[in-house]
Parts: sequence; structure tokens; C-alpha cells
Amino acid sequence: MYEKQIEQLIILQQVDDEIIILQEEIEKAPLELADLESQMSDFDERRTQIQERITLLKDQKKKLAVEIEEDAGKIKKSKNKLMLVGNTKEYHAMMREMDSLEKLNRMREEEQVAVNEELDRQDEATKALKEDMSGVQEQYDALKTTLDVRLAEAQKKLDSLNRKRKKACKVVPPPILGRYEFIRSRMQNPVIVPVSSGVCYGCHIMIPPQIYNDLQKGQQILSCPNCQRLIHWQRQGEDDE
Repeated sequence: MYEKQIEQLIILQQVDDEIIILQEEIEKAPLELADLESQMSDFDERRTQIQERITLLKDQKKKLAVEIEEDAGKIKKSKNKLMLVGNTKEYHAMMREMDSLEKLNRMREEEQVAVNEELDRQDEATKALKEDMSGVQEQYDALKTTLDVRLAEAQKKLDSLNRKRKKACKVVPPPILGRYEFIRSRMQNPVIVPVSSGVCYGCHIMIPPQIYNDLQKGQQILSCPNCQRLIHWQRQGEDDE
């Protein structure tokens, strides 16, 4: 009966380890999808910002073109009137006005060049963003297609493991099972470990000789006095269970 209980405790530990892995997978899968959704949301926000920037640049470009055209017309009219000027003072005044308009238009033309260059940069940013979005969208679609299947398979395995766990729990006496659950909730795995040559495989410390002698008798399930894990005797030469 003792050996059967030890066997079931080891099985229980293996089952619980698998259950943890499956539970993590079940919890992680939707998070992967949420992460990709978050990335796509960020892409949409960046695309909106770029589009707003492009709209402002186009409006600025249009405004500059209108102002350049209007002032070019004024300059042309001033040149036509220049020959009709009656005195030197008025002539110089018109020349200063024309120079000022021409200087202003040169500045606008330089600004136009800068606006066009920025528009080109924003177009490149849009293309790069579309490529990034396309890649993430493909990952999202692929993950979403397989997510339900993955979760269903994981849940099926989990249900099977829970049945196996329930079966193992029936063999282990409630007090021992309670100790197992208590240790597992407060300590890193493993919970039940072998002792070979007097050394606990959980904490790698020698256990007292009397406890080791009692353990070899195989009459009761004991705990390591150092790490408090459940222990069972493993004869030298046996593989770890």
C-alpha cells in the first residue's frame, strides 16, 4: 500500500506539472492575440497621425502656391506701371515694393521645397507602416484562425489530466494529500523527491540517520526535516522516478 501511495503521489506531481503548463498556455494564447491587437491599434494611431500631417502639408503647399501666384501677379503689374512713373521718388518706392515681393516669393518657394520633401518623407513613412501592418495582420489572422482549436485541444488535455488527478487523489490518504497540497502551494517543485544514499534530492542535504532508516522500511510517508518535501527511498542504481 505504501508503494502504491508513493507511486500515485509521483503521478499526481507529474499531472500537476502538466496542468500548470496547460493552464499557462490557455491563459497565454488570448494574450498573444491581445498583443497583436494592441500593435494594430498603435499602427492605426500612427497612420492617423501621418495622414493628419500629410493633410496639413498639402494645405500649406496649396496656400503657398496661391500666395506665390498672387504676388507674382502684383510684381508683373508693378513692372508694367514702372515705365509710367512720373518721378524718381515714386519709382524707387515701386522698386522697393517689387524687391520685397520677390524676396517674399523666394522664401515661399524655399518653403515649398521643404514642404515637398516632408511630403515625400511622410509618403515613405506611410509605405513602411503599411508593410509593418500587413505583417502583423497576417500574424493576427493566422493566430485567430488557430486559437479556438488550440484552446479546445488544451482544454481537452486539461480535462483528461484532472480526471487522472482525481483518480490519483483517491489512492492517497487525506492527511498525506493535505500535506502534499500544502507543500505545493508554498514551495517550488518538486514536492515529492527521492532520497538516495541518505541525501534528499530536493534540498541536496543529508537527512538524519534515524529518518533514513525509517524511510528504508517503507512503512510510512515521511518529510525531509530540512526542506519539508515528501520523500521516498530510492535504492542506489535506480533511475529517478
